[in-house]
Amino acid sequence: MYTRPLARLIEQLQRLPGIGPKSAQRLALHILKRPHEEVETLAQSLIDAKQQVGFCQVCFHLSAEPVCEICHNPNRDNSTICVVSESRDVIALEKTREYGGKYHVIGGVISPMDGIGPEQLNIQPLVRRVSQQKIEEVIIAISPSVEGETTTLYIGRLLKPFTRVTRIAFGLPMGGDLEYADEVTLARALEGRREFD
Repeated sequence: MYTRPLARLIEQLQRLPGIGPKSAQRLALHILKRPHEEVETLAQSLIDAKQQVGFCQVCFHLSAEPVCEICHNPNRDNSTICVVSESRDVIALEKTREYGGKYHVIGGVISPMDGIGPEQLNIQPLVRRVSQQKIEEVIIAISPSVEGETTTLYIGRLLKPFTRVTRIAFGLPMGGDLEYADEVTLARALEGRREFD
């Protein structure tokens, strides 16, 4: 149906998360319409990102430097660490502009079905960090899936001897209807309730 180079491009684009066959086709055809220099810049950006972006030596967030900008920032609160599963969670939390402490990215969640145990995650560096620094609070901000709950409980038990451990509240999204919420979400919303201001 497509000439071989175009078919290969569509096939590669389909490998990206959230990109189905139609989206891959649309992207490929768009790329072919762009000027040659623009396509070269895109290709070079992909190569540069793959070669230059690694992980922060302190928190394991994505960084082009040995220590990321958040860990390097002297205005951040050194007494709190927010534990997340992936770098995209750091980005989401930073967009809220509500949290001013440091982070620790564990790199996934414990999932025995997928062969991922605590040893495959950045949990031991977190324990070392908390036990060796003056950390007043660790906030666990991991999604409430079965694997996320397992990971949260595991980390919480490891860190409890060293500092205060909390977790973010989960509940209903703004504009959500109670009748459409599942039981777990409603239970979490009730558990995470706050005093009325």
